[in-house]
Amino acid sequence: MQFGHFAEMANSDQITSRVPAAAYALCLCIGLVGANSLALGPIAPRVAESFASDVPAVMTASAAFGIGTAASALLLAGLIDRFGPGRMLRYALLAFLAALAASGAAPVLPAFIGAQLLAGLAAGVALPAIYTLAALASPPGRESDTLGVVLFGWTLSMVAGVSLSAVIADLLGWRMVYGIVVIAGLAAGAGTSQLTAGGSAAGRAAPSPLSALRVPGIAPLLLACAAFMASFYGVYAYVGDHLHRTLDLPVSAAGLLALCYGLGFGATAFLDRWIDRLGPARLLPLFFAVVGCVYLLMSLVASSYPALLAVVFCWGMANHAALNVLILRLAALDPARRGAIMGLNSGVTYLALFVGTTAFGPLYARAGFAALALTAVALMLTAALATALAPRAAMAGGQAAE
Repeated sequence: MQFGHFAEMANSDQITSRVPAAAYALCLCIGLVGANSLALGPIAPRVAESFASDVPAVMTASAAFGIGTAASALLLAGLIDRFGPGRMLRYALLAFLAALAASGAAPVLPAFIGAQLLAGLAAGVALPAIYTLAALASPPGRESDTLGVVLFGWTLSMVAGVSLSAVIADLLGWRMVYGIVVIAGLAAGAGTSQLTAGGSAAGRAAPSPLSALRVPGIAPLLLACAAFMASFYGVYAYVGDHLHRTLDLPVSAAGLLALCYGLGFGATAFLDRWIDRLGPARLLPLFFAVVGCVYLLMSLVASSYPALLAVVFCWGMANHAALNVLILRLAALDPARRGAIMGLNSGVTYLALFVGTTAFGPLYARAGFAALALTAVALMLTAALATALAPRAAMAGGQAAE
């Protein structure tokens, strides 16, 4: 398959019932971005020691990454609809790798935070481009299945990236983590050389992602996205420090926990075809409610490492299902503005990362990890209600994806 012709294939007789090969290339790209956005939490204690600082200060870099991603997605994602998602993805990945190299070489904490801000600016274009390409490549009736393969990249980032990063930080130092990710990223970037013109709309003015706020039905989905992502990043940012300081476990213990999350996230990919059959619109509130139940269990077992491992596996499963359906619902709202809508999705996601890591930090310092999980329960109830109480007209887009 020539990856530069997704748009044409999406409307041709060449579409088959199988997941397209392009989904696997996009999976690797997701893994690259995910390795950076998720790796800092487990290695934050080592980074803090290196800079003679504390974990909340180091996690400011994660917040900077989130702000950079959100700003870029909101201001630049419209270029995807003009120049094509494949071309924009390739350029964004090159900038992303340069920022990762700067992160690993940072001599002081402010430089590290600045490098992560630049990484976020690149990721804000890369992620909407990836999701747009996934939607263009999906055969009819296999949207969830195709997106599930792409989202499996988050599992790769957890299993091969985040899990190993904690071990590497213990054995070789945290800077080596970024060096290895850059090397892996060069290999992944080479695979995007053919992703150049897919979905191109050359000659059209680039629509602002903010213009997509007028798309009917998008508001409750974005509200749900904000609550969903703030709860995830707020809890995830401090679970590594909870294991290290409260439970007195080595930093590598966070690697095993991330591995359990990644395995759970990946295991759900085998169930994605059932989402296509049952319909994304009716499943979304249920999946958000299930995620809330997982956080409730997490608050109850926060003092037991073995129990946390089991709950975190379920956390990965529930988050995969909810994220899959959320992206499907958003992508189906207006195919003509899909790049702008995915830009809004990424913008809201990483604004939520900023809010989650900064707001949950003081709560963690005062009340401990269990309080974070309980706060996440309330956020997930908000997400479930936002989608369950949405007007029937807001569900129309979701039916297109069923």
